[in-house]
Amino acid sequence: MLKITVLSGTVLLTVALLAVGCSLHRPAPQAHGAAVAAEPSSTTASSETPGSSGDADQPAVTRVAGDMQAIAEFVNGEFRSGDCRIPTPLPDGYPPPTPPGAIELKYYPAVRRAGISGTMSPDWGMNFAFFPLFNHIKRRDIAMTSPVEMNYDGLGAPGATKPTDWTMSFLYRTLALGPKGVDSEDERILVEDIPPATVLAIGMRGSYKLHRVNAGLAALRDWLSSQSEWEAAGDPRALFYNGPELRSADKWLEVQLPVRRR
Repeated sequence: MLKITVLSGTVLLTVALLAVGCSLHRPAPQAHGAAVAAEPSSTTASSETPGSSGDADQPAVTRVAGDMQAIAEFVNGEFRSGDCRIPTPLPDGYPPPTPPGAIELKYYPAVRRAGISGTMSPDWGMNFAFFPLFNHIKRRDIAMTSPVEMNYDGLGAPGATKPTDWTMSFLYRTLALGPKGVDSEDERILVEDIPPATVLAIGMRGSYKLHRVNAGLAALRDWLSSQSEWEAAGDPRALFYNGPELRSADKWLEVQLPVRRR
């Protein structure tokens, strides 16, 4: 009886894994393209970091709220903020990560990414999406970068707490790496160039679960409602900077909303 029970459990697990794999699909082309590419220059800023992209007269990062004293330092080849660390390189031209507790307006240059989408809960679906993306960059001999990006379709709608669809993406270090288009060895993966974006971002520390993304999103909406210069311009995304080797309590993430001037 025990042997039959174990066998039945194995069969059910196999069927479940196959169902998850089948529910992963190719993203719509540029489904999460940025609505705005203007550089932030809010008059509410009190802390600025010059960026390497965009207009040289404008900052790539403008601190607008939250912990105004929090810092993200680049030391010995890694970003650090308190106990948080990011040892993996960011894509070329990307601004520094927002330190936990801070809220910033940020400008991002165009980036090439490999993405795969799903409709199941992102809390466990992204674990299955990780491996097709990892195999993709391994086949192309492309080094891992940080962050892993998660886009949440429909989560920007009023009252929404779950996405209708999501896309996990690995970001290429430069636009020159690899060809664009559908991966011929895994047609669920689409490589595309995403246009520049201006976002409102909050830095956070902790797990990468959806409820944490919603908490960050609520803080961003609170700031947007407190001023009249900027408004949301699309669905949110999260940037996950650390892998599974780091305990959840020390993981670094950002929740971001694309924004535009009113």
